Amino acid sequence: MVDAPHASPPRPGPFSRPIFLGEEARSLSRVGVVDVGSNSVRFVVFDGAGRSPAYFYNEKVMCALGAGLSETGRLSEKGKERALSALRRFNALAEGMGISPVTAVATAAVREAEDGPAFQEEVKRQTGIELYVIDGEEEARLSAQGVLLGWPGAYGLVCDIGGSSMELANLADGEVGLRVTSALGPLKLREVSDDRKELKAHIKGVVAELHDKMQNETGKRLFLVGGSWRAFARVDMDRKGYPLTVLHEYRMANSDVRATEKHIAGADLEALRGKLSISSDRMSLVPYASLVLKELVKVFKPKDIAISSYGIREGLLYEQMPQSLRERDPLIEASRFAEAKDARMPGFGALLYDFVMPLFPRAGWQKKRIIEAACLLHDVSWRAHPDYRAEVCFDNATRANLGGLKHEERIFLGLALLHRYQNKREGSPYERLFALLEPREIQEAEVLGKALRLGAMLWLGAGEVPGEMIFRPQKKELTLRLAPRAEPLFGEVAASRLASLASALGASQKMIVRS
Repeated sequence: MVDAPHASPPRPGPFSRPIFLGEEARSLSRVGVVDVGSNSVRFVVFDGAGRSPAYFYNEKVMCALGAGLSETGRLSEKGKERALSALRRFNALAEGMGISPVTAVATAAVREAEDGPAFQEEVKRQTGIELYVIDGEEEARLSAQGVLLGWPGAYGLVCDIGGSSMELANLADGEVGLRVTSALGPLKLREVSDDRKELKAHIKGVVAELHDKMQNETGKRLFLVGGSWRAFARVDMDRKGYPLTVLHEYRMANSDVRATEKHIAGADLEALRGKLSISSDRMSLVPYASLVLKELVKVFKPKDIAISSYGIREGLLYEQMPQSLRERDPLIEASRFAEAKDARMPGFGALLYDFVMPLFPRAGWQKKRIIEAACLLHDVSWRAHPDYRAEVCFDNATRANLGGLKHEERIFLGLALLHRYQNKREGSPYERLFALLEPREIQEAEVLGKALRLGAMLWLGAGEVPGEMIFRPQKKELTLRLAPRAEPLFGEVAASRLASLASALGASQKMIVRS
């Protein structure tokens, strides 16, 4: 059980209504968050307030509230109409789901516009939603906390780009440090100059100032948050022919940024937009964002670049988590939740983990957590048609909304679960993705999957150990030692699965019964 945080005085603003108090952090509750940005208005409902909540509902409307703000000092009239319409809809949805009032925040456009306060009042009057306007540093902090939702203990530099602003925040030891804001949002840049040379000079000057304010930090991992960064990454994937189009945790090198910025500058944006299913509103901003990113990379010299699909909305959720919940592994928590909800024998995954681990004596902590996730998830897709279970497992593991997973780890997990249901991987529609793994990793995933396939034959109960495997790597010997009660379970199919596992290990095999 998760201990509830100590009682504290009510806080003003969006965090005055605690949502994580109660048994097991109200792990089955739904939480609604609205983010009113300069370019888009988004409504997200998180299903489950545990460490790795799923997206029960996610809707975005491109309103461009901040369009023309630099010239008029006011919010776009058309943008306000669209935003109010979207907020009325979102409020009705929240009421229908029984989760109102939602937590709602507004960022750069509303805080900078002279009619921002009047817009807040109109939102309250028409929808009942209390819209809290946060400043740039708070926006940076919440975005960085969103990154922490996906990567506990993350370190590096978080860069969140919106329509009218761009924020930077330092992360170290899982804590948010120095943070700054700037007017480098694409909507603002579009109004700076039509001359590319002048625009690049403007960006260069602002990034230099940011570098000074961030105490000349260089060489850290750069986490990118925001729709324009995700669109840029999608173009980078397409340029390189990258086979897994999952944006969260997608990695880029500094040279990729330079090449993709050049690619975008010379591309037919409409054709590119259609090919990649990027909205026209978003695509029109990508060239501006790409110039900013190119300069950021030049000045801050990150060691690598990671895309985060988690940002301010996830940061709002993270804000209210007790520390004990924040410190949990999001991958393992999501896997445990899936097992408890969907597996035929919840709890067997823990026994299975102990059963397969002798096959991986050199596994470090990172590999152990992937193995544990595979054990917990090994039976959650049993409702799928038998002919498609392997593919369903692979697809779920590689494309599901799971935090704390690199792309290579997604493929490893998916391949292990594919082998849980079938011996061969040749001919799979996902073969292109296997190329993201080294041959040794492919072999280890096969061994893990075939061990899960064998273990699944030996169910005695969630609390009863069926036996153990003994593997001697030097002698290439695999022994299955069963408990007496499990001996009747070792029929022809189980014997065949033991032989297949031994073959994957390049080992001899035998089965004995404990006396």
